Amino acid sequence: MNDPAILDSLPAVQRLALAYAPSAARGAWLGLLALDTRLAQLVRETSEPMLGQIRLAWWRERLQESPADRPRGEPLLALLGQHGAAFSPLVDGWEELLGEAPLPCASIAGFAMGRAEALAGLATTLGHGESAVETARLGRSWALADLALNLSHPEEREHAVTLLQADEPQPGRLPRALRPLVVLHGLAFRALRRDGSDEGVRGFLAAMRLGILGG
Repeated sequence: MNDPAILDSLPAVQRLALAYAPSAARGAWLGLLALDTRLAQLVRETSEPMLGQIRLAWWRERLQESPADRPRGEPLLALLGQHGAAFSPLVDGWEELLGEAPLPCASIAGFAMGRAEALAGLATTLGHGESAVETARLGRSWALADLALNLSHPEEREHAVTLLQADEPQPGRLPRALRPLVVLHGLAFRALRRDGSDEGVRGFLAAMRLGILGG
């Protein structure tokens, strides 16, 4: 089930990365990215941490349920299907960002780990468990770079950049089914080096190279 509204909810860079997923992997990738986007919106719009935790707990419980037991009428839950439990670390990751600024370094690290573990789960779900460790490493690096681009508090941004510099991986070759992560990682790093400035056509061409060649 690929609801056009779910695809439209993704940020442009994620829609671009999704285009490089093989057709057999696209549904799982769309589910993960859409869940990530939904949780990001939930955290962004929450002013009371306790209320945010309650909302995130709802998603955590739904993802751990079998698809047959989940509430009907939520297209994203229907799209996630059997993948929900593998992606539930995203909930834990985004929960780390609830709280008063500046968030401690441990929260930034916890957020990145949640995204990384969900991406490792995706690798296993797609039949590439042998690449789960490398996927998690690259996923953590992407998560930190992407977060640094979107943090407004200078101390929080410094935490993200410091963590990123401490263990920046050398991207290895991932299976084609995981190519969207290579695109996301590469574009986030290009944007971070340029302090978030829009590259326009150059950025699009860089995405094409990453998506086609994997590096």
